[in-house]
Amino acid sequence: MPGVAEEDDLTVRAARLLQSTANVSSGASIRVEKRIPAGGGFGGGSSDAATVLLALDALWETHLGTQCLAELALQLGADVPVFIHGRNAWAEGVGEQLAPLDLPPAWYLLADPGVHAPTAALFAAPELTRDAPPATMRAFVSGQPLGNAFEPVLRSREPAVDAVFDVLAQVGEPRLTGSGSGCFVEFATREAAEAACLALPAGLRAWVVQGASRSSLLDALEAWKSAGG
Repeated sequence: MPGVAEEDDLTVRAARLLQSTANVSSGASIRVEKRIPAGGGFGGGSSDAATVLLALDALWETHLGTQCLAELALQLGADVPVFIHGRNAWAEGVGEQLAPLDLPPAWYLLADPGVHAPTAALFAAPELTRDAPPATMRAFVSGQPLGNAFEPVLRSREPAVDAVFDVLAQVGEPRLTGSGSGCFVEFATREAAEAACLALPAGLRAWVVQGASRSSLLDALEAWKSAGG
C-alpha cells in the first residue's frame, strides 16, 4: 500500500505469521483493493489481516481452526479476532473475549472527515478520561447508549471531526468509530439512511452501508470449499 512499509503492512504480517506458525514453505500473491479510508477506525486493515489468515489457512491447508487463528490474529491487532469469527459479537478484554450477539437489522450512514487518527497517541492523551463506568452487554442490548471516551478528545484536537459531528447531528445521532476519525449514524431502514445522506452538504465523503450479521468472507470460503477448492 502507498506510504506503508512492507514490514508494517498487516496483510504481509498476517501471511508471514501464519507461514511461520504452521511451518509452511508455500508462498502467495496478495492484492489489496483499498476502498476503506485508512486511519478512520472502520477496521479495514484489521479485516484485511483476518481475510489473509482465513484464506491462506484454506489455500495452504494448515487446518489450524478458528480459535488458533483468532489467537494469531490478536498478535496483529486487538480488533482482528472479531473478523476471524466473522459474526456480530460483544468484545471484552482487549478484544479477544468475544460473546456472540444478535443485532437487529440496521443501516449506517458513514462519513469520513479525512483525518488519520493515531490510536496510540489518543490512548496517551492526558485529557483522556478513564473513569467511565464499565459497559455491559445487557445494558447495550437494552438500548442504553454507550459513551466513547475518545470522542471529546478527538473532536477537540481535530476541527474536521468536530465539523462532521455538527453536520451529522442535523440528521441523527452521530457517533465515533472507536478511536478512529470515522463518524456514523445508525438508521432502521435504507430509505432513512439514504435520505439523510442526500441531505448532507456537497463535498463531504459519505456513503450508506447495511449492517451485516455474518461476514461475506465466511460465505465465500464455504462456497470455494464446496466447489472443490
